[in-house]
Amino acid sequence: LMFDFFKRSSGKPVVEPSLLLLDEPTNYLDLEGTLWLESYVAKYPHTVLMISHDRDLLNKAVNSIVHLDQQKLTYYRGGYDQFERQRSEALELQGKARVKQEAKKAHMEAFVARFRAKASKAKQAQSRLKMLEKMKPIASVIEDHVAPFGLPGPVKEAASPIIAMRDISTGYEPGKPILKHLDLRIDADDRIALLGANGNGKSTFAKLVAGRLKSFDGSSTIAPGLKVAFFAQHQLDDLRPEENSIEHVRRLMPDAPEAMVRARVAQMGLATPKMMTAAKDLSGGEKARLLMGLAAFEGPNLLILDEPTNHLDIDSREALVEALNDFPGAVILISHDQHLVEATVDRLWLVHEGTVKPFEGDLDEYKQLVLNGTISGTIGQRDKRSEPNVNKAELRKLAAQRRIKYAPLAAKIKEAEALVGKLQNQIQALEAEFSNSANSPDRVKALGMDRTAAQNRLAIAEEKWLALSEEYETAMAG
Repeated sequence: LMFDFFKRSSGKPVVEPSLLLLDEPTNYLDLEGTLWLESYVAKYPHTVLMISHDRDLLNKAVNSIVHLDQQKLTYYRGGYDQFERQRSEALELQGKARVKQEAKKAHMEAFVARFRAKASKAKQAQSRLKMLEKMKPIASVIEDHVAPFGLPGPVKEAASPIIAMRDISTGYEPGKPILKHLDLRIDADDRIALLGANGNGKSTFAKLVAGRLKSFDGSSTIAPGLKVAFFAQHQLDDLRPEENSIEHVRRLMPDAPEAMVRARVAQMGLATPKMMTAAKDLSGGEKARLLMGLAAFEGPNLLILDEPTNHLDIDSREALVEALNDFPGAVILISHDQHLVEATVDRLWLVHEGTVKPFEGDLDEYKQLVLNGTISGTIGQRDKRSEPNVNKAELRKLAAQRRIKYAPLAAKIKEAEALVGKLQNQIQALEAEFSNSANSPDRVKALGMDRTAAQNRLAIAEEKWLALSEEYETAMAG
């Protein structure tokens, strides 16, 4: 509908309103459409007011952000990254200012309590009382807590390849394949993003891998006992509207005690007040959390996500990034969210011209090809034309040998990482104690010295950790 509205003639839209209002405009766009929208909005000659949870769109297409928080609007200049930095700095300053104000207030109250009855100090005490009345309290720093996503890993690991396809074709009507000549391999630890415009067959391929579509011809090998979880945006309507989250989960564990059922719902990121809310009354993001938790309930070896972020805010998207990076199985991702793709996958497959093949460039190269209109004929080029034919089993064997050889180095990295975490916790504890107004001046001074020393040790530890990590990555790259 958006592209119907912005009909382009000679590269320009027919309509250019003086105020363009866009509410989550990327939710049902593919990556190609999102890239076009970024360029269009960035160059739009009039005012654009947009609501969006797309980090890349907010970084590339806007020059200011108005943040709604606790019923207040705050203006920030710049894109999302600048907003995030400025807000973090503002919250830190606000917290420090509140601590200072509380200390000053406590000092004034102590003075009044001590001297208001003494005639020689009565005027000063009354003056302090007036100052206390005029003192405008600084709001407490309230940070939004975003629950993590619960994506349990497989109970039993599957041997690679978990799926191997040889000259597969598939579609919805026999004799009319949507995809053909599929020669692909998926390993147990693969992180794959599917690229390609809407209508090219990304969801068709996802359904084939999930076992929801059969192949017309060719052959495939599937690892014994393979468990596949599939999440798609349209499945939100498949939830039972009158049932709450607990009732949905109880269907999967009918004999479990109530406490265990509630614990599984909590792992999905649904707060206690929402557990008894009927599915029809949950927000889009809450429905997505419930459905994703149900899909991955049994601990899949392969997790397929088809546009999982459409109903998630930015913080929830970041929580999903962390969950996917912690998930030990394989992942196939379809998403227009560039940040999610860049932060979670290490392989790109292009669904284009009726087939699926590896795209050997990175996401920036792909975006440039899309913007230049030169995507045709690019899939698999580097893989087929410029790289030698290397046996994958041999590559995995060599990688395993390198991991054994450099295991001591990997152990040092873990030690350094643990030290960094320990020092960060120590600094956090010191800062919390430092803000305690009951501390004596000597105690405050000592805490300040301890904090500075810990920060210095942290800088050294982080530098060592980075150096060791770089050495390990170089060694593993061979």
